[in-house]
Amino acid sequence: MASGPLNGVRVLEFTQIIAGPLGCQLLADLGADVVKVEPPHGEPWRLQGQFIPLESKTFQSLNRGKRSLAIDVAHPKSQEAIHRLVREVDVVVINYRPDVARRLHIDDETLRALKPDLVYVDNTAFGRNGPWADRPGYDIVVQAASGLMSGVGKVDEHGTPLVPPAFADYTTGYSIALGTCAALFHRALTGEGQLVETSLLVNALTLQGTQFMSLPAGDATQRAEFMQALERARKRGTSYADFLKEREVILRVGAAGNIYYRAFLTKDGAIAIGALSASLRAKVRAVLGVDHNRDEPDYNAADPAQQARDRELTERVEAQIRAQTSAHWEQAFERGGVPVSPVHFTQELLDHPQITENGYVLRLEHELTGEQVMVGPAWRMSATPPTPERASPPLGRDTDDILVGAGYSEAEIAAMRAEGAIR
Repeated sequence: MASGPLNGVRVLEFTQIIAGPLGCQLLADLGADVVKVEPPHGEPWRLQGQFIPLESKTFQSLNRGKRSLAIDVAHPKSQEAIHRLVREVDVVVINYRPDVARRLHIDDETLRALKPDLVYVDNTAFGRNGPWADRPGYDIVVQAASGLMSGVGKVDEHGTPLVPPAFADYTTGYSIALGTCAALFHRALTGEGQLVETSLLVNALTLQGTQFMSLPAGDATQRAEFMQALERARKRGTSYADFLKEREVILRVGAAGNIYYRAFLTKDGAIAIGALSASLRAKVRAVLGVDHNRDEPDYNAADPAQQARDRELTERVEAQIRAQTSAHWEQAFERGGVPVSPVHFTQELLDHPQITENGYVLRLEHELTGEQVMVGPAWRMSATPPTPERASPPLGRDTDDILVGAGYSEAEIAAMRAEGAIR
């Protein structure tokens, strides 16, 4: 269990894989009592990469602080039990396809008829409306559909798109938690429950910011040029990888002179710097001892002569930085007032003082697999600090306690187990 500002809020979770479990873990971090509903054999992420039976690292990373109810949602007696539980909770979070939720009688209309002030949080792949409303989808599919995969623009040695990390899933997890908290606040003011909807698709689009945004006053020519180039490329059968190169020419004019906001190879690794203002760019030039008229009124990134000078400058700076270690450049840029960091590997950060001294590392004891170290809650709060105390639950650990709390007798629970309704 956990302490926090949502202490006393009860959540019934019908989710699996990443987005829904993360959203509900965030709610548990904030103090909510989250009951995770799983099939008797366990949700897919529990079974993916098991290192002991029914336990995986991915599952444990997304389900701390919850209770586990292992129940066959399709079984009539299970549906009766779930409807009884719904009357006692504040929030239902679900990421089933809308047609599946209706078939299992756990859709918004059915459950809010049982509890009118229920907050029902519905996450789908593509949204409830439109031609893809009932289409299943995972992060990889939504990244492809939304343009996020092509926006990242990485390919393998054969020119096939590489799959980025699960950006849409993890962003949607935060969206689920934020939407839930907003709806609970509204209910506290008015007594009204409501349906809250989000999707992997809308969060994948949100991540892309100006790439999705159309602003005719500012980008009409560039957007038209891009669409014409894309149409020509598809007609002539240009490969995906080759069109990515064409796109860079259209969308990143002046990139050859970018010595200000990028990563560089060093003698023993890599560093990244970020300078997005004229004053910071001047500091970059001072550290490197270079001249560049990037912020002068007469600078023209489209001028071929300027582009040639920019390419020469970029190559010179790359060689200069490559000649020294990451530590050398970290110290030099930090002294010069330039935002900088070595490019770390995640695995080396567990004991980094910046992380440990801010309390970003959480140590828990899992009752089956022992000690685990993971990233802690995303918030520090002075009055209601989130302090998770329990790791993810073994499958069905809390089934009996949850059903007893809903008014079931030991005999009724035993009968449900004998019929295969619960684990």
